[in-house]
Amino acid sequence: MNSAGNGPERRSRKARRTRDALAQAAFELVLDRGLHNVTVEEIAQAADVDRRTFSRHFPNKEAAVLDAVRGDGDRINRALRARPADEPPLTAYRRAVLDWLDDSGAEPWHLRPRIFDLLVMAEEEPTLYAAFHHIRVDAQEESVAILAQRLGADPLQDLRPAVAVAAGAGALLAAQAAWVRGGRPAALPEFVVHAFDALSADLLESRQDGSAPHSTTQGSTS
Repeated sequence: MNSAGNGPERRSRKARRTRDALAQAAFELVLDRGLHNVTVEEIAQAADVDRRTFSRHFPNKEAAVLDAVRGDGDRINRALRARPADEPPLTAYRRAVLDWLDDSGAEPWHLRPRIFDLLVMAEEEPTLYAAFHHIRVDAQEESVAILAQRLGADPLQDLRPAVAVAAGAGALLAAQAAWVRGGRPAALPEFVVHAFDALSADLLESRQDGSAPHSTTQGSTS
């Protein structure tokens, strides 16, 4: 075996372990003590590295704390790529989100320990919310590219991919906010279904009878 050839691979694995250790330390310390009561130096110390090593992996403690949810946008986009080519863009995005929520191989937010607490904190802490927004924007840009390819469209000239993603991501964001405020950690899929139902029905159809929209306990799960 050529051990020299495995050097870069070993270094990559070591760097990944260091990043994971820093992210886990940031996650636990911040949730235990609060964002403003934890320093970067304390996170680095908990992961048994120095401040310089922390800075090689993360620009700030907010990015480290949120590393636990960074991969979710990638998983939604993988599910979006796998949707049937004949699905309308917004339908494909909705079903990709629901596929992500139902993916037993990579637990989504509502099934992971303390992620609900993290997202509650993100709603309350402006710098954490801003960092989370940046993660979402990166994922949405990829979603636009995926839908543009499905449509055979130039996303710089054709607004349909961007509009579909903006609408779908907005529905997901509204569902997430309602989920956090609702205090029911297992209820995220229910809120997602209702948000997309509202997008495709309540907000596109005028109501002549003045009736109120349906509650979060109703709606299809498909």
